[in-house]
Amino acid sequence: MTTTDTASQPSASAPLLDLQALVVAVRRRRRLWGSLALLGLLLGAAVAVLLPPRPTAVTKVLVAHKDDQPNDTGTLIRTDVELLDTTRIAAAALRTLGSRENPEDFMRDYRGTGLTNNLLRIDVTADSDAEAVARAKALADTFVADHVRRMREAAEAESKSLLDQRDRMRKELAEVNSAIGDRSPDDEPKASASIESLFARRAELDSRIAEFDQRAAEALTGTPEVVAGTQIVDAPHAVEHSLPRAVGTDAAIGLALGLVLGLALSAVGAVVADRPVLRREIAANLGASVLAELRRRPRRSARSWGRRRTRAARERLTTTLTRLVRGSAEPVSLLELGCARGTGLIALDVAGALEADGPVVVVDGLPGTRLAGAHRGPGGPTVLSGERATAEGHQGRRLGVGSVAPGTAWTDLRYLGSRTVLVVRAGHGSTAWLHTVARQLADQRIAVIGVVLIDPDPRDRTDGTLWDGPHLARRVPGERPKRHNGGGTSHAVQAVGEGRLRAERPSIPAATVPDSDQEAR
Repeated sequence: MTTTDTASQPSASAPLLDLQALVVAVRRRRRLWGSLALLGLLLGAAVAVLLPPRPTAVTKVLVAHKDDQPNDTGTLIRTDVELLDTTRIAAAALRTLGSRENPEDFMRDYRGTGLTNNLLRIDVTADSDAEAVARAKALADTFVADHVRRMREAAEAESKSLLDQRDRMRKELAEVNSAIGDRSPDDEPKASASIESLFARRAELDSRIAEFDQRAAEALTGTPEVVAGTQIVDAPHAVEHSLPRAVGTDAAIGLALGLVLGLALSAVGAVVADRPVLRREIAANLGASVLAELRRRPRRSARSWGRRRTRAARERLTTTLTRLVRGSAEPVSLLELGCARGTGLIALDVAGALEADGPVVVVDGLPGTRLAGAHRGPGGPTVLSGERATAEGHQGRRLGVGSVAPGTAWTDLRYLGSRTVLVVRAGHGSTAWLHTVARQLADQRIAVIGVVLIDPDPRDRTDGTLWDGPHLARRVPGERPKRHNGGGTSHAVQAVGEGRLRAERPSIPAATVPDSDQEAR
């Protein structure tokens, strides 16, 4: 039974969400969010051109209220807005226009907005500018007339109520005067107190009658001010529509929405897919150090200096791998994950460099590719399939090329070489599959001597060198990993399979092909 000594190893607490890896993954998916942003930009511009707004007219009405207060929070103007959006106002405006349109349908074509406590803006849409202006004028006139009528009716009702109370007071005053007149001066002195109370009541009634007269007059006096204050202060006019400005505004909105959607989808996809991009994650999950990096081949439109840098990087990568193959007493293979064609070309370059030491046979185990059909000059290395290489048994150095992509026949990888260099495209395989690759290679007793990272993130500054990665790849299942650090402590321990520990070296830079931004600086 195999045991894992985890008690003496400090386990690093992995964060719930690695922001650095998330930012790198989102940046690598710039094609997705860039495409969505461009699509939003085009859709916004297309909407502005293909769906222009209907002709609109606007007018402003100054609305005076009898109960206006300086500290009003806008309750009165909100009431006016709601009154404007009623079938009574709409029907009256349609009658003014001589239209038989349904008031409910007309109400959908206009809206009122309270700008201040006393300023109301009315927006009306129609099929033409002239019709929109006419409807706005009819609607504003109707609203003003309705508001004035309501204010007058309210003032008249209040005045009538006050006058009714005054009349009741006068009747009571007449009764008091009659009671006083029925008393004679020869009455007993006992009745003097009653006479005094009648006089006091008469004086009170006289005062209240005069008050009601004044209040009734004031109620009618305020109405002319309300009538004069309610008026159209901004004549109805058509709103000018600028197509370039509309296109620019809608395009900017579409660009922002598309960019936000693209970034959100990229972030969610990166978290769900769980595909490592950083060097340290790929090295820790595979249990091997990153030996070199190679950027993606530039497009044809790239500048000449960019192509020269790529060629120089490929030459240095070929030199590094050639040195590893020459220093190995066992056959070496290149196993790809997400970069089959690039791995084949790298293998041909390495084989061509090894021909100086003697004949080289490249064993092609790549699915769906034929390295023998690749264009090579005369006298190039011999490329054979796995079956032919086993049957013919060529003499000389062998360099295997295979794949560890899903669907790989793991037992066949042993015949390509007992030692291997993994050529992995950053962000291609998931964490679970990288663990599967490391476990299957260990079960097949294939030593992983390093990782070549294809298309790395140019801003990746993480360390992709393991403390004892090259030695872990040679062990057999169940063997305890040996330490070569003289008792040093690593910062992170990654378990790969059962009983296998991977320790990441702290702050030691990976040996990379000098094509990164770090070497350029």
